[in-house]
Amino acid sequence: MRLFVGLGNPGAKYARNRHNIGFMAVDEIARRHGFAPWRRRFQGETSEGALGPERVIVLKPTTYMNESGRSVQEAASFFKIATSDTTVFHDELELPPGKVRVKIGGGIAGHNGLRSISAHIGNDYRRVRLGIGHPGVKELVHGHVLSDFAKADNEWVTTLCDAVAEHAALLAKGTDATFANRVHLAMQAKGFLTKDENGKD
Repeated sequence: MRLFVGLGNPGAKYARNRHNIGFMAVDEIARRHGFAPWRRRFQGETSEGALGPERVIVLKPTTYMNESGRSVQEAASFFKIATSDTTVFHDELELPPGKVRVKIGGGIAGHNGLRSISAHIGNDYRRVRLGIGHPGVKELVHGHVLSDFAKADNEWVTTLCDAVAEHAALLAKGTDATFANRVHLAMQAKGFLTKDENGKD
């Protein structure tokens, strides 16, 4: 069994914020693959379904971003899901808009959601880093992540969430590099990423 966690803040006020792209991605995974209706539990909302042969629990914490770990810990404990079988989808300032990277462990780069999760379940979970771009100076970061995507961003955001959902079974079976490559190719096909942005770290 796998736990897929989307990060964001609850409520309509935050629904289109850049900080909520993790929610958007897991919403599309659950929708596309016909997961069960969302239900409230574990200080969040969950939906269950299958990606290939893997059973997957999708979780959206409703604790607000900086307390996300409480919800993740509750769900992981209930289902006895190891940290290594947990995947967190989150916004990433250090990647260009539409770029995706997948990694296991590592730093949290000031991300309060990741900080909370690491404090509650340890650091060795998989992160799907969804690029939202950096505003250029540190002082603008807070406003940037808590602002809505611009209308001009809607097409790439939709394309990214579609590609993540389409190839989510690759994540569930642990073929991270293939997943990332497929998502990049989908973004390139629509002209949102150039070939040199598809290189490895």
